[in-house]
Amino acid sequence: MRDKFVKRWSVLILLLALSIQLTGCGKSEGRNNSSAASNAGNVPANAKVETIVFGVAPGPYGDMMEVAVKPELEKKGYKVEIKEFSDYVQPNLALANGEINANAFQHSRYLKKFCEDKNLKLSEVIKIPTAALGIYSNKLKAKNVEELKKELKAGDTVTIANDPTNLARALVFLQDVGLITIKPDINPTTASEKDIDQNPYGLVIQPVEAAQLPRTLDSVTISVINGNYAIAAGIPLSSAIAKEKLVEDTVNLVAVRTEDLEKQFVKDIKEAVESEFFKNVIESTEYEFKEFQRPEWYVKKWNIQNE
Repeated sequence: MRDKFVKRWSVLILLLALSIQLTGCGKSEGRNNSSAASNAGNVPANAKVETIVFGVAPGPYGDMMEVAVKPELEKKGYKVEIKEFSDYVQPNLALANGEINANAFQHSRYLKKFCEDKNLKLSEVIKIPTAALGIYSNKLKAKNVEELKKELKAGDTVTIANDPTNLARALVFLQDVGLITIKPDINPTTASEKDIDQNPYGLVIQPVEAAQLPRTLDSVTISVINGNYAIAAGIPLSSAIAKEKLVEDTVNLVAVRTEDLEKQFVKDIKEAVESEFFKNVIESTEYEFKEFQRPEWYVKKWNIQNE
């Protein structure tokens, strides 16, 4: 009886020892696996981005990235993709959440306001040639501003973009060509319809979504259309009754996440835009880019004036 008791406890002690050993091994293996997983997730901050995805709005900037920037980046070993969004909102949201690596569709005035409103950290890399606002009409025969003023009558409707920065920009443009005035105490970069001081031609100002402006031409007298949407709708920039004279903070740019500014792929994007290849594409008559207003750095670097 005593021998059976001793044997039974000997077996239990052996099983307990084995259990402790296996548990220890399990913990050790778990620590090793955890360490490996942690190391796998720690991608170096300076790791090379192999694919650069550009976000764009409808219009010419996707084409500009495709034919003037992509080839230079491919020479450096990158794969480049262009992702088109339907409006001016999604490209910045997609950039902020990491869906894309860069975007090209907006000016610095818009970027600053958008980041303030949405609490985003996005930054400018470099400015690019830009299609300016234009005044277009399917109803009037005017070829210039003086002819336009002769044809306008009280009650004529003019459509402009409804986002705050481009709305203000359109109002300043209308003031510059002498169709309205803005109250003198108003910051022109934040002006809205209620800030119109004088409206001698009795125009009805109607803000609509920027992407819809070309579609309004059949129902309104004139429309102030952003250059990218004019091109996207097949409207030649040369058909504008008047074109905006851009200031530097309304020239479009390439933007990235602020945290990426010093990364190599961003430096390579900037180098591609500053390249002679890029300049040759912009100045080629094969594309409509030649009619775009060039940023200050471009004019200075290549000694090519805006037309």
